[in-house]
Amino acid sequence: MEKLQIKRIIIAFGIISLALACSKDADTVDTEYPVIDGNFAEASPQQCGTIQRGETFIFRARFSDNVALGAFSLDIHNNFNHHSHSTEVEACDMEPVKTPENDFEYIKDINIPGAPKTYEAEVEIAIPADIDPGDYHFMIKVTDATGWQTLRGLSVKIQ
Repeated sequence: MEKLQIKRIIIAFGIISLALACSKDADTVDTEYPVIDGNFAEASPQQCGTIQRGETFIFRARFSDNVALGAFSLDIHNNFNHHSHSTEVEACDMEPVKTPENDFEYIKDINIPGAPKTYEAEVEIAIPADIDPGDYHFMIKVTDATGWQTLRGLSVKIQ
């Protein structure tokens, strides 16, 4: 009987330890979205901004998270049909609807090294000289280390 009581005590201790470990993990679950800050002097591009064909420009934004950042992605595509997924309040002047002939598309995923809480992103993007000028969307998505995502959609012109 003594062996049975010892086994019961060990099993009970294991269950209690597991329950305490699980409740501790539940208290530290990340439930906050990461933040995209594009409201500082060097941030680029800005809502309704202009990017020049045949030149390289530098994307700049600051990302932050309460626990740890994981990655970000950039997506530039035409808005010649005036579709909308802008996240900005300010509306931009739009050119007439048109059919793309040689539009620009850019998609890039970038890991943020070291899982920091803050990160200042800088990415050089070359814009070909021979693409269709006009209205484009510049989409920024940041993902934290646990998978929460924030999206910022800007309207820009490529001239």
